[in-house]
Amino acid sequence: MRPRPLLFLLCAALLPGKAAQAEDYPSEKGRLQVQTVVAGLEHPWALAFLPGGREMLITERPGRLRLLDAGGTLSAPIEGVPQVFAEGQGGLLDVALSPDFARDRLVYLSYAEAGTNGKAGTTVGRGRLSDDGHRLENFQVIFRQEPKLSTGNHFGSRLVFDRDGHLFVALGENYERMAAQDLGKLQGKVVRLYPDGRVPPDNPFVGRPGVRPEIWSYGHRNQQGAALNPWTGRLWTHEHGPRGGDEINIPEPGKNYGWPLATNGIDYSFLPIPEARGKVAKGTEPPHYVWEKSPAISGMAFYDAERFPAWQHDLFIGALADQSLIRLELDGDRIAHEERLLKPLGARIRDVRQGPDGYLYVLTDEPNGRLLRLGLAP
Repeated sequence: MRPRPLLFLLCAALLPGKAAQAEDYPSEKGRLQVQTVVAGLEHPWALAFLPGGREMLITERPGRLRLLDAGGTLSAPIEGVPQVFAEGQGGLLDVALSPDFARDRLVYLSYAEAGTNGKAGTTVGRGRLSDDGHRLENFQVIFRQEPKLSTGNHFGSRLVFDRDGHLFVALGENYERMAAQDLGKLQGKVVRLYPDGRVPPDNPFVGRPGVRPEIWSYGHRNQQGAALNPWTGRLWTHEHGPRGGDEINIPEPGKNYGWPLATNGIDYSFLPIPEARGKVAKGTEPPHYVWEKSPAISGMAFYDAERFPAWQHDLFIGALADQSLIRLELDGDRIAHEERLLKPLGARIRDVRQGPDGYLYVLTDEPNGRLLRLGLAP
């Protein structure tokens, strides 16, 4: 397959002197400048910067992994990517690099995988990116969400390494509500693994009969954002509510985050969630932050770069239904203020990452999706 044409070459931060003309949008912190880095991506889902910050990997949900190089060239699909279940919300999802990528060149992928029962679940695997960037070598599955319950909905799934090298996987509940409360199933959970998929012995449920030892926390709905807080080292996740009730959590080991027993939303039919006991339920943790009206959140990035001091200690989250980039001001862990950016753009924001250059990079979830670079005007 031939590489898709670029509309623009890489922006100045990645390739000096080759920037496209920036568009300006209003912002509380000054004029927001937005440049298109590349277009022609089919429902892009996630990105990861390679060491040096001049190349990046981008996933497309139908099952393609691309390399965007420092010269502005978008590669043909990288070989060796596993077959994915590209139905409904499924497909090739998140991408993350090994903490020791400079030595081992391992790339981690999460994706929807079909089972023998006609249903699907989230799977995570890793392979070595060849020196020429053309293929993943020796790809191996390290984790499978079991049992497979999804007919095309609620796969999650974000990948985050912590400071000790543990891999967190934030999973959806496959649109099977009570599976999120079942400790014998991996739906609606955050799981914690060693990089090769083994279970750390200090996970909270290790040794409990009938309980999956991979589980770190449970009672989650459809987690599409996760990031490590750079100031505390703690994992933050967020998840879609049903009709209302999108929420941010700071998952702690062994804790129950409520779904579907506790929710700030209602069913898509406008009726109450059948299993819900209210906005709170005994034995469950309240959300750290909640939206009564769902923006349909996806992607998460803390801002700790020096390039734009006005964004220091902010948290950025994409929104699909709201078609915006949400900026949250933090006071410690407390969310003190919220701003919606990029509303005039009218695009579903699937992922947001802080680049090594201090700019924000955003993916739009569209058949002709784009990678955008965001910064504040001087």
